[in-house]
Amino acid sequence: MSVRLGVLALALAWAPAALARDITFTGTFMQGGLVVVQAPGATAATLDTRSLNVAADGTFVFGLAPDAKSEVQVVLRYPDGTSETQTLSVARQNWKVERVNGLPPETVNPPPAIQQRINAENAKIAKARADSAQALWFLSGFDWPVTGRISGVFGSRRVLNGQEGAPHWGLDVAAPTGTPIRAPAPGRVVLAEPDFYLSGGTVILDHGYGVSSSYSHMSKVTVKPGDELKQGDVLGAVGATGRVTGPHLHWTLNWYATRIDPALVVPPMPTTGG
Repeated sequence: MSVRLGVLALALAWAPAALARDITFTGTFMQGGLVVVQAPGATAATLDTRSLNVAADGTFVFGLAPDAKSEVQVVLRYPDGTSETQTLSVARQNWKVERVNGLPPETVNPPPAIQQRINAENAKIAKARADSAQALWFLSGFDWPVTGRISGVFGSRRVLNGQEGAPHWGLDVAAPTGTPIRAPAPGRVVLAEPDFYLSGGTVILDHGYGVSSSYSHMSKVTVKPGDELKQGDVLGAVGATGRVTGPHLHWTLNWYATRIDPALVVPPMPTTGG
């Protein structure tokens, strides 16, 4: 069952101060959170100094980075020259440390030729996340793309073969190879690759206005760029491709280049498979 973003208003870490206009903030005010604002009549907005893309009905969305400061300022502007300013408190997350051993040495410290390939693939991923449609698909809310045991959490600091690596900017769900992966929200496929070096079979969905999700280590990719998916459509299958130690789905969520914690946009994991 999906949880619509409007319901998530109850999950706000801190509610904003009283508003002079009919403005609704929904989401989680926490590092790694995704916040949707519905401000009828607003035509422009900023998050601190960053300009935001506002839909015709006054809806916009933004992410709170994993290192977001304790307060951010949102300014909304209207055609009559007036504005509304809100200062929002942001809760901190406590990142855990995970140790992963037994990886082949060349995957922890790739040789120059492999690193060149990784850089090229990362450039493709960055471009896919930057090209976002002006569509409000993200307003449908998000379901789990796969159900199972959570084997890796967002933001954890990873020690690979005893060597500190990059933070884990995703959520891992352990599931058998071949388990269907379903679109957690409507969106358009902007990248579908069967064999990236680190992430193996990889798909990225654009959910509009900078919100995107990606799926890695897939054994099978069943979509292609340009495909528009409904919530629940199958986009591929769980696998163990790329740099992994076993079959699982690595699921990430972004607002443009800002990393978002997927666990903050979904209901509790179901106790039975689905």
